[in-house]
Amino acid sequence: MASSDDLALDVEELKHLQTIAKRPRIVSLISSEIRNLEKLANAAAPASSHQTPAPFPTVSTPNPISTAPKVVSNSLLNYVSLSSFSWDQDNDQLKIYIPLEGVDKEKVEADFKSMSVDIKLHDVQGKNYRCAVPKLNKEIVPEKCKFIVKPKRVVVILAKASKGNWLDLHFKEDKLKPNLDKERDPMAGIMDLMKNMYEDGDEEMKKTIAKAWTDARSGKAADPLQSYR
Repeated sequence: MASSDDLALDVEELKHLQTIAKRPRIVSLISSEIRNLEKLANAAAPASSHQTPAPFPTVSTPNPISTAPKVVSNSLLNYVSLSSFSWDQDNDQLKIYIPLEGVDKEKVEADFKSMSVDIKLHDVQGKNYRCAVPKLNKEIVPEKCKFIVKPKRVVVILAKASKGNWLDLHFKEDKLKPNLDKERDPMAGIMDLMKNMYEDGDEEMKKTIAKAWTDARSGKAADPLQSYR
């Protein structure tokens, strides 16, 4: 039979193992063995040295640590805007081709609405990409739209609400189309035209139009377009 000193060393070793054990079943087995060894140690010790053993410490089972990936809100993600893409069409649908490799179809988020499309591609070689058309040229049927992930590109298929040819993918307001209420006032129509030209022009055009506008208001030029000609 082992001496009380050897048994005490065994108990200390088991208590150390108990502190690093993780699984509840293993902790329970170690606790049971410690109690058995403590009984043997008390029996082997001389009667004069018998002492009431200290109460066995309660070991709480550690809470399991979740290893599931944390989902980050889309509002907190940074996206690289994909403005370079091509598209074509037939009478019934329109296809957008997004050139991008390494896309996981499980990590693509597509938002189709009657007049817009928003495609988000997550975790593509460590980056998040976004391809969006805020306002389409014409209406689509969202429930019939879809996307297909290929090795080197993503194809977005838009179902047209009405058959026909689209002149452009994006909606563009005709700024040069005269307002019917202002057709009666030629000067108002010219001012609107100058305003649109100013907004769309380069810096040199903006300077020229601004000068013509100032001269027209001060009476230096009868025709507000005179300085531009």
